[in-house]
Amino acid sequence: MDAKPQQNPEPPSSTLPPQGATSVPPPPAPMRTTLRRAAFGAMAGAVLVAGAVIAVPDGEVAAPPAPGPVARAEAAAAVGSPASLSDLTALIGDRQKWVETHPADAPSWAVLGTAYVEWGRRSADAAYYTRAEQALQRSLAAQPGERGNAEAWVGLGALANARNDFLAAKKWGETVRTRQPKNWTAYAVLIDAYNGLGDYGAAAKATEKYGVLRKGVSALARTSEMYRNQGWREDALATAQEAADRATTPAEKAAALHRLGDLAAERGEPSVALAQYEAALRTDRSHLVSLAGRARSLVALGRTDEALADYRTVTTKLPRPEYVLELGELFESLDLDSDARTQYEKLRDLLSRARTAGVDESLTEARFEADHGDPEAAVELMRTEWEAQRRSSAVADTLAWSLHRAGRSEEGMQYADQAVGTGVRNASYTYHLGVIESSLGQDGPARGHLEEALRTNPAFSPLAAPLAQEALDALGDPAAGGPAQMQPPAPEPSDEPEPSQEPSPEPGTEASPEPSREPEKETRREPEPEPSGPVAPSPGTKDGATAATP
Repeated sequence: MDAKPQQNPEPPSSTLPPQGATSVPPPPAPMRTTLRRAAFGAMAGAVLVAGAVIAVPDGEVAAPPAPGPVARAEAAAAVGSPASLSDLTALIGDRQKWVETHPADAPSWAVLGTAYVEWGRRSADAAYYTRAEQALQRSLAAQPGERGNAEAWVGLGALANARNDFLAAKKWGETVRTRQPKNWTAYAVLIDAYNGLGDYGAAAKATEKYGVLRKGVSALARTSEMYRNQGWREDALATAQEAADRATTPAEKAAALHRLGDLAAERGEPSVALAQYEAALRTDRSHLVSLAGRARSLVALGRTDEALADYRTVTTKLPRPEYVLELGELFESLDLDSDARTQYEKLRDLLSRARTAGVDESLTEARFEADHGDPEAAVELMRTEWEAQRRSSAVADTLAWSLHRAGRSEEGMQYADQAVGTGVRNASYTYHLGVIESSLGQDGPARGHLEEALRTNPAFSPLAAPLAQEALDALGDPAAGGPAQMQPPAPEPSDEPEPSQEPSPEPGTEASPEPSREPEKETRREPEPEPSGPVAPSPGTKDGATAATP
């Protein structure tokens, strides 16, 4: 299938009448033609009825015809599930033709704009975001949002999320939620916006509300994502598996299987991840994000030739900047420096085009600059993101690593701690924290975090995973025997005399004799040398006083 819709988003120049459920009826035919058609229709209807009587057994009702691609795409949107690319193409073409003759149909413009957003996201073609914005503005011009056109506002929120403008997406989502608290589509926008801003508490509340308003596979997928962000890996896996079991359409099933693959990859199980990604591709061959996942799994398994083939296909059909960066780093790990430079040049071009189209790819750009370009430029990019309230775990980690690479490890430490502390189990975050700790002389914590990174996912990056092992080996084993002093230090001696432990007898009275004690069994002990420093308190004594010898 082509990487773009078959229909041109601009109004087509063909003079053929529109086809499909939204077509405009043709002018009435002459009377003679009408009578001929009626007679023919009656005969054809009799034949069809007779055939139906013969074909359908008594007591059974014939199944309704299968829905067409436009109906399937509309049904997927109605439950918050992805549509197949072919169905999405059909929906775009259908709405394009309809609004040609119905330019004041605000809902159809909103549907068209939202479909453009989805196509741009799944094809990595930012030009569709511009077309989406134009269609959504046409919808609002025909019917303002204040007069009930929440669909266009939700579409603008989805467009902002696709451009990584999470503050704008939050504004649109909260505007709709305030006016229509039971509009479930607003919560889908808000979940993505809050996650992008790093406000995981708000994202969790929006996810819970989404699940109340819109039950089903899409709610399970959102809930699995929430559990993953909170570090509840078993809950995330169980919920993602339930979503996969309950998925019905190929596109919905492929998305659920892809999520299972991502969770397995994060756990450091590349064989399991590979099986899930391949199952997703068997379900929907056009699910290119699963092809990228398969490429990562093949790299982790050491099958680099197959991984390179998958990466070349993905970066051609779905040229997202992060995939191009991954391919460049794979080439670099294989000492194919010329091929790596080619990919890095392609990445710079993609980043430039994204900026022109209004898409914020600062995160990927900073990751590239920190390791392969100018770390100071990476710091400035991430500083801007942080000051703009975009404070996800990914931004915190990238800012920390950029500061470290720029020679400011102590400043980056707080951000590295925050990235790891969010609950997301990401081996790369833990690796970065361990390296920063090591550079600051904190060998114990550094050793622990580097071991955790390699234990979580031993092949988390073809470039960074070997460096993590080298850093761990350079730290060596911890000192044998543990700490030299196992007891707490004795308190400082005081100049004031300690009060007597025994109460003084009253005048004129005799002290009561102590109760007799059973003689303790003596144990032969070797004499110990005199301590040169303060004596640590013996167990069972108080305030550091030594027990009296009888």
